[in-house]
Formats: sequence, C-alpha cells, structure tokens
Amino acid sequence: MSLIEPFDDRNGVIWYDGEFIPWKTAKIHVLTHGLHYASCVFEGIRVYNCNIFRLAEHHDRLFQSAKILGFSLPHSIDDLNKAARSLLQKNHIVNGYIRTFAWRGSEQISVSAPLTRIHVALAAWETPNNYFNTQSALDRGARLLISQWVRPMPNSAPIKSKCAANYAISTISKHEAINHGYDDSLLLDYRGYIAEASAANIFFVANNVLYTPTSHCALEGITRSTVMKIANSLGIGMEVCDLTKHDLHRFEDAFLTGTACEILPVKSIDEHVYTLSALTKNIMQKYQNIVHDPNGVRL
Repeated sequence: MSLIEPFDDRNGVIWYDGEFIPWKTAKIHVLTHGLHYASCVFEGIRVYNCNIFRLAEHHDRLFQSAKILGFSLPHSIDDLNKAARSLLQKNHIVNGYIRTFAWRGSEQISVSAPLTRIHVALAAWETPNNYFNTQSALDRGARLLISQWVRPMPNSAPIKSKCAANYAISTISKHEAINHGYDDSLLLDYRGYIAEASAANIFFVANNVLYTPTSHCALEGITRSTVMKIANSLGIGMEVCDLTKHDLHRFEDAFLTGTACEILPVKSIDEHVYTLSALTKNIMQKYQNIVHDPNGVRL
C-alpha cells in the first residue's frame, strides 16, 4: 500500500479557468498540448501562517515565462493574486504550497498550435518542507552528485522561463543522483560552469564571502534574490561569478535556495565535504524571520 497521497484524489477545491471546482473533478484531456509538447509554465509559492511569500513576484514571473513560450495569460496578475488568497481560505490552509500553472489546451495536437485555448489553474495544499523524502536528509544536509546532464545554451532552450520543458533535465538528473545514493544533482552548463541543482540555486561560502554562479544558464530564483538582499543587509560580501567544479575545494560551506527547500545546507558535492558555517546559519535565521513575519515585511 502506497504511503503517498495521490494528487488526483484529494479533497478541497482548485481554481480552474476563473472558477473554484472540486479538486477531484479538475481534469484535462489526454490530448492536451501542454502534456505532449510541454507548453506549460508554472510557479511554486510558499505560504507561512496564512501569508503568501512574494506572491506578486511569482505571478509576474509566470507572465514572463508564458511570454517566452509565446502565449498570453487570460487573467491579470491581480486576478491570480486574489484567486490564491481565496484558495487558501477555501482549503483552510495555514502553512502550505501554492502551484499556479498555465498550459495550452487540446484544440490542436501539433507542434504549432496557435489556436489552442490557454488554461490557468491554481492548486494549494498543506505541506511541510518536502524537498527531500526523509527528515534525515534535511538534518544532515544535502549530498549532491555532479550530473552527467548539463544545462543547455540559452538560445537552445527557454532557460529564463519556468516551464515544464526545462524540468525534464531536472527529473532525470535527480533520479540519477538518487540511484547513486545522493539526495540531488548539481548541474553544470554547456560551458562546464556550475549552473544549479535540479530545482534550486546554489551558494558557496569562503572567508565570510558569499559566491553564487551567474544565471547565464539557470533560472533566477526568487529565493536566490531574497538571499542576496539578506547578504546586503547584513554587510556580507557577495560575488556573482562563473564557477567550475575545480573551484569546489576552496569553499568552506555551501547551501541551496528555492521555494521548496528554502535555505538548505549542502553536506557534500561528490567528494568535497562542507561544514555549516556561522554565516549560513545567520542567513537561514534571517530568512525564517522574514517569511514568518506576520506583517509580511520583506527586504
């Protein structure tokens, strides 16, 4: 018997094309373009004590992602923000996760599909930090494997769009890591520079200075930008630069950032082992203070 509660068999409601409908009836056709050709964009958003963290920024990025894929959303950012807040109330969510997504429908099933209807939906559910499957992985830090897969050139994939297409590499690289006894993968880009983890950005620490890869071939994470603002507010030196796997030995500490994992220490990358630093602990505490601020105060 599976311990996983399937996502198609839950109670509650989902906001679907402007209406709240029962969770279990939120269906699409098997010949939906978004399923066959990955014409789907999405956002993952965290909820802390009924406060939605950086909601407007997430939905603004959703619109930018759709624009890159060549379609426009039939709702405004304000519409989606209001839907998200109502969804939390209707599903009685205090701490959880919101998934907002948009996709091309089933009117055409071909590579070129300009006549497809654009659908938009929001789902939300109560959830703890679910980046890893076990609490032990969270407690000890993430063990990363440098993947054989790489992030492609920006003009060969929609890198700046948070779209389903880009997550094929994320899924197979993370499965690769798990199958070898690791928690996650670290992806280089086509040039050999460090890009990101399967679904998170990465930071390194050396001599009380933060380093993070350029976003040339990685998604510019909203949590990443929050950490950079935290570093600035704390007077921590910050360098955004090209890094290779040959730089890994010179860092004392490393951590991942993302909506799902928040700020997560990295225990090791291949044979390189890191120790949680006071600098990282300070940033982690500051981040938690921000996201749990009942007044929604942000940097």
